[in-house]
Amino acid sequence: MAYTIEVNGAKRTVDVDADMPLLWVLRDELDLKGSKFGCGAGLCGACTVHVDGKPTRSCQIAVSAVGAAPVATIEGMAANPVGKKLQAAWMELDVPQCGYCQAGQIMSATALLTKTPRPTDGDIDAAMRGNVCRCCSYTRIRAGIKHAAEAK
Repeated sequence: MAYTIEVNGAKRTVDVDADMPLLWVLRDELDLKGSKFGCGAGLCGACTVHVDGKPTRSCQIAVSAVGAAPVATIEGMAANPVGKKLQAAWMELDVPQCGYCQAGQIMSATALLTKTPRPTDGDIDAAMRGNVCRCCSYTRIRAGIKHAAEAK
């Protein structure tokens, strides 16, 4: 069946099964490879995108459930002022090690800073819970979020 979804501000039409996870639509049909497959159960956060502005595990939402809600991926974050600050902070502080989880980390952090521009450590912990980093760069991720929050 054909589905038209808005991804990073552009309408895109795909002809896929209704139950195909959004992650595979993004990666395999739209060639947006930034969102990663991690666990397939929504537990690791590597596949996090924004659906209607909310961080969403794209491996757990079917394309048919997206409806008219806009989808934003890591590829679209340079156009988002908060996402752009986070990407700059990530690079400036050399946050990632292997980098596999970082798209999901930045997507969750963007949602946090959009809602809470000056987060406390507790705010950061709550927002980033469920985003797993195999390299354990959590202290650098926290520093990156704080750095972006302080950036003008």
